[in-house]
Amino acid sequence: MNSIYSINKSINKSIEFHGLKAQYIWYFGMLISGLLLLFAALYISGAGTLFCLSVTGSLAALGSVRIFRLSSQYGEFGLMKALAKKRLPKVLKSYGRRYFQGLAGTAMPPGDLSKRKEIRS
Repeated sequence: MNSIYSINKSINKSIEFHGLKAQYIWYFGMLISGLLLLFAALYISGAGTLFCLSVTGSLAALGSVRIFRLSSQYGEFGLMKALAKKRLPKVLKSYGRRYFQGLAGTAMPPGDLSKRKEIRS
């Protein structure tokens, strides 16, 4: 039996618009909004029309290329993962043993030496 309603088969898929995926659509929108404000500020300040168009046009081209490259390189969640990975420390430094003493067995208070000897033997 045919229905007059079409079925949306892209449930749980990320939004895509002309190759931009997920959050990159928002980045592109923010780029366009920022360039519009920049053009208005330059034009109101008295800069020539050709100068305003050349500055905003070149920034639009560079920003668009960058956003499309990030979208194709990292995909939907890859950029967030890469930024999170950069925030992880390379090395953990500890100047005392107190935090690691209870890792071998059960956690115990730092001053209880009798139980530590029993676990090690």
